Amino acid sequence: MGFSLTMVTSGSQNAAPRRVGGSEGPPETADVETSSDAYAARFAGPAGEWMLRVQERILLGWAAAHPGAAVLDVGGGHGQAALPLSRCGHRVTVLGSAPACARRIRGEVDAGRIAFAVGDLVALPYPDRAFDLVIALRLLPHCGRWRTLIAELCRAARQCVIVDYPTVQSVNVLTPALFKAKQRLEGDTRPYAFFRHAAIEAEFGRHGFARAARRPQFLLPMVLHRALKRPGLSAFLEGLGRGAGLTRLLGSPVLLKMSRRAG
Repeated sequence: MGFSLTMVTSGSQNAAPRRVGGSEGPPETADVETSSDAYAARFAGPAGEWMLRVQERILLGWAAAHPGAAVLDVGGGHGQAALPLSRCGHRVTVLGSAPACARRIRGEVDAGRIAFAVGDLVALPYPDRAFDLVIALRLLPHCGRWRTLIAELCRAARQCVIVDYPTVQSVNVLTPALFKAKQRLEGDTRPYAFFRHAAIEAEFGRHGFARAARRPQFLLPMVLHRALKRPGLSAFLEGLGRGAGLTRLLGSPVLLKMSRRAG
C-alpha cells in the first residue's frame, strides 16, 4: 500500500444528504478492520495497554457526567469504549456494519451486558435523539463520508457526541516520514484522513452542537510509543509534554466531546 493521507479543512467534501435506515451510497464498513483481532494486536503488550488506558481515563471521565446513560457506540466492535462504559454501568449498544464486528465483544453480548446490532454506520437505524450519548472511536479518519457520519451521530444523540481524530495541527506533520515505519510495525496500516479542529467543530455546529471538551492524547506519534515498548518511558515523556503545555497545542489523536446546544 502506498502512502495516502488526506488533510481535511472546513471547505472539504460537500455535505451529503442522509436518510434514516438507509444511505445514498454503499454502506460504510471501516469498522470491519478496527473490530478485527489483527487491529487489536496493535494495542497488545504493555505499550498498547498504556495507550488504551490514556484514552479510557478521558472517556470515562467525560461519561461520568451522564450516569447510567444509554450509549450508542458506532463502529465500536473493537470494544475500546463499549467494554469500559458497560463496566461503569452505562447501557451500551454497539452498531457494527457486519455480524463479524461483534467478535471481540461477543462474551459481553452473549451475557446481555452489551447490545449489538448490524446496520449502516452512515445511516443509523435509530430515531432522532434515541441515545443520551453517541460515540465513534477509530472511525472518523477512515470514513469517506465523514460529514454524513457526523450528521448521523448528532441526529441520534440527545445530549453529547464523542469522537476521535488525528489532527494536522500536531506532530502529524511528520506523518509522510513515519508512515512506512508505521506500516512495517503494524503490518496493515490503512490510509486515513487527518483534520483541522475547526473543520470538525464547524460540522458539528451545523447540527446544533458545541464543543464541551477537547483532549489531545499524545504529543509523540503513537507509532513511536509502540516502537519504544517501554510504557514507563512513554508516560514520562508525555508527562513532560503535558507539563510544558505542548500536548494541548500539538497533541494527537484528539478526543472531542460535543454537546447539544439548548433550545
